[in-house]
Amino acid sequence: MTRPAGPPLSVLDVAPVFEGGSATQALRDTVALAPRVEELGYHRYWVAEHHNTPSLATSTPAVLAGRIAAATSTLRVGSGGVLLPNHAPLVVAEQFGTLEALFPGRVDLGLGRAPGTDPTTARALRRTPGGDEHFEGQLRELSGYFAPTDPGSWVLAVPAADSRPELWLLGSSPASAGLAAALGLPYAFAHHINPHASTAALRHYRAAFRPSPQLDRPYALISVIATVADSDQAAARAAAPYLLGKIWMRTIGSFDAFPSADTERAHAYNQAERAFLEDLAAPQAIGGVDTVRRRLAGLVEATGADELMALTVVPDQADRLRSFELLASAATAVSPATEPGISARL
Repeated sequence: MTRPAGPPLSVLDVAPVFEGGSATQALRDTVALAPRVEELGYHRYWVAEHHNTPSLATSTPAVLAGRIAAATSTLRVGSGGVLLPNHAPLVVAEQFGTLEALFPGRVDLGLGRAPGTDPTTARALRRTPGGDEHFEGQLRELSGYFAPTDPGSWVLAVPAADSRPELWLLGSSPASAGLAAALGLPYAFAHHINPHASTAALRHYRAAFRPSPQLDRPYALISVIATVADSDQAAARAAAPYLLGKIWMRTIGSFDAFPSADTERAHAYNQAERAFLEDLAAPQAIGGVDTVRRRLAGLVEATGADELMALTVVPDQADRLRSFELLASAATAVSPATEPGISARL
């Protein structure tokens, strides 16, 4: 199927585990979903990195991205993102260089600067916790493996030296936007985490951007919580279990599975919880087709985003696919922020 009109649409997947399910089933659902969204014309499919988090099964982005690539033919695949402080840059280069060699022109390496985990888990990953201050050095080391200038004095990351994926920088603050701009990298902003900073971050990114061998002009996507259904009420019901899980993350930390629809309906929300959900959910793309179309149009107009990436976390796999179908319909009337074709090389 041809790509829908409007800005390119992509998917961010965290392989969520809901009550009554398992991590194994969540991963199988992810692999089954990818070819379906490819048929709908989606542009890329990224998987996140989470460790020691039973409710999220995406602990190995390179492995899962490889399986998704094998199950599809045109979809770009990659990480949203690899949390670089958790890994030796050489290993990341080898993994994603291998993916690019096997699936040329289809691999994205999205990189995050936070460990995203607790100190105990960080030690188990054999990395020092709190490595944010070293991120830029790690990033430059990683980039060097894909373009070695003096192979005789450099460890060779096979096959990264001749198989370079697209590098992206991920973030949720203007600071990460500045680093992406300075390095001339495409930038993915986590609107689903920090929606109130999206406009400022993308404005800063575009203003500070310096061209690089990879990218001659700024290019940014924003990832949003997207749940689309036949009505606003149906979409709110479908999104509610995941949003309750977000409350649990704030209050109890790790939990075994996201709540089922029945568990969510039985929950008595207090005033603070309702305020938190309103603050997080109102700027997202949750609703019927018309509501989501208006919200996406407003989001693109406010941020200038070149691409939209959907994080759709609902208990039922059929509802998730239906949401992606309706989202593609909603986005057709949204005007792209840039001239057609700029995304073709990304």
